[in-house]
Amino acid sequence: MAAAARSFGPEREAEPAKEARVVGSELVDTYTVYIIQVTDGGHEWTVKHRYSDFHDLHEKLVAERKIDKSLLPPKKIIGKNSRSLVEKREKDLEVYLQTLLATFPDVAPRVLAHFLHFHFYEINGITAALAEELFEKGEQLLGAGEVFAIRPLQLYAVTEQLQQGKPTCASGDAKTDLGHILDFTCRLKYLKVSGTEGPFGTSNIQEQLLPFDLSIFKSLHQVEISHCDAKRIRGLVASKPTLATMSVRFSATSMKEVLVPEASEFDEWEPAGAALEGTVTAIIPMWQALTALDLSHNSISEIDESVKLIPKIEFLDLSHNGVLVVDNLQHLYNLVHLDLSYNKLSFLEGVHTKLGNIKTLNLAGNLLGSLSGLHKLYSLVNLDLSDNRIEQMEEVRSIGSLPCLEHVALLNNPLSIIPDYRTKVLAQFGERASEVCLDNTVTTEKELDTVEVLKAIQKAKEVKSKLSNPEKKVSEDSRLSAAPCVRPSSSPPSVAPTSASLPQPILSNQGILGDE
Repeated sequence: MAAAARSFGPEREAEPAKEARVVGSELVDTYTVYIIQVTDGGHEWTVKHRYSDFHDLHEKLVAERKIDKSLLPPKKIIGKNSRSLVEKREKDLEVYLQTLLATFPDVAPRVLAHFLHFHFYEINGITAALAEELFEKGEQLLGAGEVFAIRPLQLYAVTEQLQQGKPTCASGDAKTDLGHILDFTCRLKYLKVSGTEGPFGTSNIQEQLLPFDLSIFKSLHQVEISHCDAKRIRGLVASKPTLATMSVRFSATSMKEVLVPEASEFDEWEPAGAALEGTVTAIIPMWQALTALDLSHNSISEIDESVKLIPKIEFLDLSHNGVLVVDNLQHLYNLVHLDLSYNKLSFLEGVHTKLGNIKTLNLAGNLLGSLSGLHKLYSLVNLDLSDNRIEQMEEVRSIGSLPCLEHVALLNNPLSIIPDYRTKVLAQFGERASEVCLDNTVTTEKELDTVEVLKAIQKAKEVKSKLSNPEKKVSEDSRLSAAPCVRPSSSPPSVAPTSASLPQPILSNQGILGDE
């Protein structure tokens, strides 16, 4: 059963005593390995050791801590792997371990802690190991400006130990002082927090469910978080003044969980500087330095109003979510790169009012059948529409007149199987056909020659249509004038409307949109 995460807060239960039980054994080559189950509150993990490991541990404890030399069961030369001896030794070794834990109830000696893998799974052991690592390498890591990777379990352990209010160096070894961690984290600029999808290591600990506090990081410029629970992360707002790039993946169910974690304590919230009403509204500071945000591979279904808090954002990745509608992005005046691929978008009406300055737009892997909402994105340079439901070549006309468009992807749409697909698409760009790269393939001279032929055919059709329209209008006027009985005798003669309707191609497009 998965371990329950201990919660934040001042009210804490007394720590239960640690236990170590030998739950079995297995024969490996010519020796027996004993399986030890260690329990620390709700956390459990297994460790495997042969008898010689126990013997080495005992020798060190006798030398360092003066424990009873006869405490460990003696060696056996003959029949050491016999079932009866192994079963008896399992019981004796369990008594040995339990005696050691009872002898050192607060802080286990370093050699015992490593033997039982406290440095992997137990709070004090984890923080001691991390503190020692940073004591030795911290300055080098900070000087190199490298990304520092840390596990949610390590952050959880640091958070827990800070809340316990115990001495920062309980073991007496200055290298393991918690102060080394705090000194390092307050100066770190690049952080990566990666959890696991299932239990961690040999334990029952579900890292992605552990709460932790990031307020110990005061100078972050970049943070990457994956496979955690965004609702259980606290303190990231401490980095708002400096954080320029943030990635939170496989962790969130809404944008608000990431951008407004403080709002969970209030009924309403508003960005700092907004007009407020009532007493339950929180004033939330902006993310002043954030220019790039990656929220891909989450379970986000809407682009909510929390985007108001990231006004300087330039790069936004919301791919691989469940977004249904492009909304609220009109607040992001600096946004130039937007990835909405592999969501659930089915229409784009009015999208130009939300994305006025966009240059790169990825809409691959959605449910789009119409492109009519893209015709006013005049700054657009790169557009990916692959893996959608676009069937009609006429839809491409919506993007054919965009003056800056250079790269277009339409692969894996129904229209991509039309004969001469490439040349028919390129023809929609008119004189700019040679400037457009379709599906990551440069346009060839042969294709451009074919495009010129298609353009000539299209122009001939348009001329013919213009010539036929006046004849059609004259015949209609004649038909109307030939029916005077419809009007009363006192009515003036019929006059054709002075405000002619819109040209036929535009009427045709409006008809299509109206049907949709």
